[in-house]
Amino acid sequence: MWMMFRSCGEEQERFKKECLEMLKTIEEMALGDHEKKFFGGDQISLVDIAFGAHAHWLLEVIEKVVGVKLLEPHKFPRLHAWIQNFKQVPVINQNLPDSDQMVLTFKGNRERLLASS
Repeated sequence: MWMMFRSCGEEQERFKKECLEMLKTIEEMALGDHEKKFFGGDQISLVDIAFGAHAHWLLEVIEKVVGVKLLEPHKFPRLHAWIQNFKQVPVINQNLPDSDQMVLTFKGNRERLLASS
């Protein structure tokens, strides 16, 4: 996902395809066929916390900054539900950084990065 952040045009499209494949793998292999609230079942675990940072920072913020939608609910229903469940855990919800501020910061970083390339 970071490569999408650092690229544009055809290169960005290539990285988008790679990201979608990664999300498909997580959807199918990590969350499986049966309904479970988190990666390990009904209780949040270290795996959820580790991936949660990526889900919030990378998926949501980078989608907005780059202008590419990756995590569409109809394509990744289990992963989308997992994100909603993850954000509802009180300790997670109370400690998520402000998304709008992150978008502004990341937009500035991306503009500087692309300008220096």
